[in-house]
Amino acid sequence: MMQLQSKTLKLRLVEESDAEFILSLRLDERYNAFLSSITPDIEAQKQWIKLYKYDELARNQFYFIIERSDGIPCGTIRVYDLRKDSFCWGSWILNQNKTRYAALESAFLIYEFGFKNLGFKKSHFDVMKGNKGVIKFHQRMGAVQIDEDEQNLYFEITKSAVENAQHKLADKIK
Repeated sequence: MMQLQSKTLKLRLVEESDAEFILSLRLDERYNAFLSSITPDIEAQKQWIKLYKYDELARNQFYFIIERSDGIPCGTIRVYDLRKDSFCWGSWILNQNKTRYAALESAFLIYEFGFKNLGFKKSHFDVMKGNKGVIKFHQRMGAVQIDEDEQNLYFEITKSAVENAQHKLADKIK
């Protein structure tokens, strides 16, 4: 697997030992308003990670811990729902330990992984309608809304749109 590192962050694959950190993020009311609910059980989280590792080996999904360059974990991000020419990403949480441009850096790293490592040409994802900050973030990156339902907006973004955004924001992420 390629080294996924930016100016102030790096991504590493989740391990069972990350269960407590993940659970702390998922259960924290500051971060979980737009996430599916989970059971507050450390053993259940470890079991989920253990089963996930089979999907990782099969290259069906990839779950990362976002760490600052100094090794302090500050979030999670996941690639899943791999299709013929597109990958989905989500489970994106950044906590109070994040760096100033952690959102940009982690998004660009996950696109790098999907486009360069996995070879996809575009990405698809959904955002809950109330999550206005994240919707604006994706739109500024060049994502295009392709559908919606009662709860979610559905987006697509191409590799070239991400490259354009990287070029515009290079001073913040390099």
